[in-house]
Amino acid sequence: MTSRVLLVSPAVNASLRQARFDDDGSLDAGGTARARAAAGSLPSAARALASPSARCRETAEALGLDGVPVPELAGLAVGRWRGRTLEEVGAAEPAAVGRWLTDPGCAPHGGESLEDLCGRVARWLDGAGAVAGRTLAVVEPDVVRAAVVAALGLPAGVFWRLDVAPLSVTELSGRGGRWNLRVGRPPAGPEAD
Repeated sequence: MTSRVLLVSPAVNASLRQARFDDDGSLDAGGTARARAAAGSLPSAARALASPSARCRETAEALGLDGVPVPELAGLAVGRWRGRTLEEVGAAEPAAVGRWLTDPGCAPHGGESLEDLCGRVARWLDGAGAVAGRTLAVVEPDVVRAAVVAALGLPAGVFWRLDVAPLSVTELSGRGGRWNLRVGRPPAGPEAD
């Protein structure tokens, strides 16, 4: 049995535009419009899920998906840095930011380390691999990065080298605990299935 997991990153909101650690803000008008314009472009799925954040739930809704919130797909918990920009945190805590960016096991913000995030998403991915058919999940960009790290067995430090654009689709397919990454997914249509 082959399982397919399509991870859709959320549309833009103020936090993404300002490079701010997520503060659970809603999509802005531009993000909502872009997500609505993309509605119908995704292939059908056996189940539709979402990160619990407002921007992921709202993106799923704008795409025409049910997007059942799944706690395991929550974005990285950044503790006291939540709502602040990386620039602000870097100015206030330069050594802590330096450790955070170079040590995947470090969580100086009092939240979750990258290793913890990657482990949590890997456990979810293991469960998703046991589900036949296609799973479509609107998830935070850091969850997409963690899923790619987990699926390909990459070291957690690679996390920072993966860029995830708004409303992009990352496809993983696998069976028997082995995942493949499909790069360059075509638009929806006969070739997409």
